Amino acid sequence: MKNITKYIIIIYIIIGFIACSAFGTDPKGEHLKKIQSSPQYNMEEKIFVNRRSDLLSEMRNDLSYWKLINAYIFGKEERYPKEKLPEIKPNINIFLQKSDSISFIWFGHSTFMVNFGGKILLFDPIFSSNASPVSLFINRFQAPVLKLTELPNIDYIIISHDHYDHLDMETIKYFKNKSTKFIAPLGVTSHIKGWGIQEDRLSELDWWQSIEKDGLEFICTPAQHFSGRTGSNSNKTLWGSWIVRNKKNSLYFSGDSGYDIHFKQIGDKYGPFDLTFIENGQYNQMWRAVHVLPEETAQAFLDLKGKNLVPVHWGMFALSLHDWYEPIEELEKYSKLKNINLLTPKLGQLIVLTEENFIERWWKALINKIKQ
Repeated sequence: MKNITKYIIIIYIIIGFIACSAFGTDPKGEHLKKIQSSPQYNMEEKIFVNRRSDLLSEMRNDLSYWKLINAYIFGKEERYPKEKLPEIKPNINIFLQKSDSISFIWFGHSTFMVNFGGKILLFDPIFSSNASPVSLFINRFQAPVLKLTELPNIDYIIISHDHYDHLDMETIKYFKNKSTKFIAPLGVTSHIKGWGIQEDRLSELDWWQSIEKDGLEFICTPAQHFSGRTGSNSNKTLWGSWIVRNKKNSLYFSGDSGYDIHFKQIGDKYGPFDLTFIENGQYNQMWRAVHVLPEETAQAFLDLKGKNLVPVHWGMFALSLHDWYEPIEELEKYSKLKNINLLTPKLGQLIVLTEENFIERWWKALINKIKQ
């Protein structure tokens, strides 16, 4: 028994050593002093908080860890697809064509690339094989439809928060010797700088703050979520949603968020939006406070005064207990009820907003195979 315990301890030490760099770097020194002036920062607890500051503690008190473990072990959900999801290798030359419209490519989960007025934006990029500090856990359903080396020149990377399925160390490091600039909520640039990105390429914003770059306005807006990469440094960095706009077009990206009044506040102040990318997946009633349910995704879209809805945060990782296809099936139902224009591209499919795009409900054929 002593030998087994010793080996377990050694394994944990090795895993901790490997994962150490991926844990990132919390803000400190002058950087920490600067972000502590944020209205979202609680100086007494030394953390960022949501509008409802006790929301996370209430959620954790209601969590049933036994129920959760039991569901993971004995649940019969189809959490992973049994075959490769359909994908399209995009024509990057067509994607790069400048126009007055917005074009985008979804890579699964919350990673998508946008051509916005000729500037190429990449949101929450994760091109690694997994969404965790070590490769043993949370593996992606399939390889990205494009490798990092196949991407065009990226002008800006926009990060919503520092969780592993949104801020990926290996992907960030790929851009170390590129000219790509990064825009993130308060404190998140501490991780990015620690991974070798020069400080002059980093910008960070508080909720309701904006910055203009290359004819585009980037606005950080609220979300109801949390942050942290080790389990012991929760909420040392801010989380947020994003608006990108110019004089002709606008898009909104929710990041991760539970449903709250901020969707309507954003819609009233900045809507309508030509394109909205809203979280729809990895939800559960036990953590509804920090991840919207499909019905709430639809309502958030209406609150935002959106014109087109692209569901994200699904289709690449199993971070919850539901069937992999449940989020999109449920959202489709609510979209029909509420007359929402739902865009469901295949992985890698190029969508040009002002053109007629062939949109399939491609997951239904896979569901039919499961039920046969």
